[in-house]
Amino acid sequence: MTTWAGRTAAEISAAVREKRVTPREVVAEHLARIERLDGRVGAFRAVRAEAALAEADEVAARGDFAELPLAGVPVAVKDNLAVRGESRRIGSAATPDTPAARDHVTVARLRAAGAVVVGVTNVPELCVFGTTDGVLGIARNPWDPTRSAGGSSGGSAAAVSAGMVPIALGNDGMGSLRIPAANCGLVTIKPGQGVVPTGEGDSTWFGMAENGPLATTVEDARLMFSVLAGIEPGPVPAPGDLRIAVSLRSPLAGVTVSRPYAAAARDAAGLLMRAGHQVRRADPPYPVSLATTSLTHWTAGTAADARPLDPRLLTRRTRVHARLGRPFLRSVSSGASRERLRRRLEPFFTEHDVLLTPALARRSPKAGPWHERGWLSNLLANTNYSPLTPAWNLTGWPAMSVPCGTLPSGAPCAVQLVGRPGSESQLLALAGQLEERNPWQRTAPMD
Repeated sequence: MTTWAGRTAAEISAAVREKRVTPREVVAEHLARIERLDGRVGAFRAVRAEAALAEADEVAARGDFAELPLAGVPVAVKDNLAVRGESRRIGSAATPDTPAARDHVTVARLRAAGAVVVGVTNVPELCVFGTTDGVLGIARNPWDPTRSAGGSSGGSAAAVSAGMVPIALGNDGMGSLRIPAANCGLVTIKPGQGVVPTGEGDSTWFGMAENGPLATTVEDARLMFSVLAGIEPGPVPAPGDLRIAVSLRSPLAGVTVSRPYAAAARDAAGLLMRAGHQVRRADPPYPVSLATTSLTHWTAGTAADARPLDPRLLTRRTRVHARLGRPFLRSVSSGASRERLRRRLEPFFTEHDVLLTPALARRSPKAGPWHERGWLSNLLANTNYSPLTPAWNLTGWPAMSVPCGTLPSGAPCAVQLVGRPGSESQLLALAGQLEERNPWQRTAPMD
């Protein structure tokens, strides 16, 4: 008997289209795995068991069944994107428990491609922090359940890493796709600004947040990205002979990159050099002001999201974060500091096609109720382990996290690839070369 849980989205959709398995059978097997494992992982805030099975039958009955790129593929959705019939809580007791009337545009595109939404995944309150924990749940890393899955798309990443779904939808405003993907051994891409729709009226943290895929393989990440971006899935292009800069330097003064993550970047550099690329050490000219720019945008985004909510129902760390951000709302919304950062970094990407860095500085913090701790403890925990992602939200340029190597604990390590605007396909092709030369284990050994 073929087991479909743990298979890729590409494998599942091909089997469904060829009628080797039905969408209901695929979804039922993944729902059973969620029921068996999620008590240990905490990926899901809500599981749509009955609705998902009914929707699987609807997919099977569609007239365009043979043309659906995600036919019958189970997918999980981050709990800040609307799913028709489900509440959108954003990890908070301050948000209404009211079912959404319609799908977010990205969810609608996944459904149109034949995917079946099996559940809504946990996030930290208002998707602020790099650990996914709060009053609605704690998402743990399936590779090491004593550690956080990361955030803010931590529940989505944990669901894919544990094989409870082959792909999941998340978003990234300061690293919220790349951080949990790096922790959980997944492939993700934060698209450049405007490539994937954000949704009318939704929070984008002043244009910094982008929606994107979480997957176990580059092929699945490319497939889901093409659906989200509204482009036809096509053959994988060769990346060409690229000029790749390798930087091991943390953009934030006083934060160093640990040995395993530095080693992962060096290993990836060697693999890409052997693939024929021009690889050399070079550090982007990060300004000293980057830490301040990141903090003002991070807190101001939270201040904007918290405005319509009852502050008494927010956790203390979120209230403090939002209060600190209020004075910066006007200056951040002007976009001037982001434009200055882009102008400073653009010459670097004239000399180099791609930047390769460690994805994180160190492994994620211990899993637990970080929402019960003070704001400063959360700030230090976040910045000390994930200083390398925010710059590329500020610029609006595409960036990926790709597994490479392992930590001493046996959990996955990862690198980050950053490119110019419009280079998403190039980055995915480069990630494919890393995968080909250094294949990784797809899912955590949970059974």
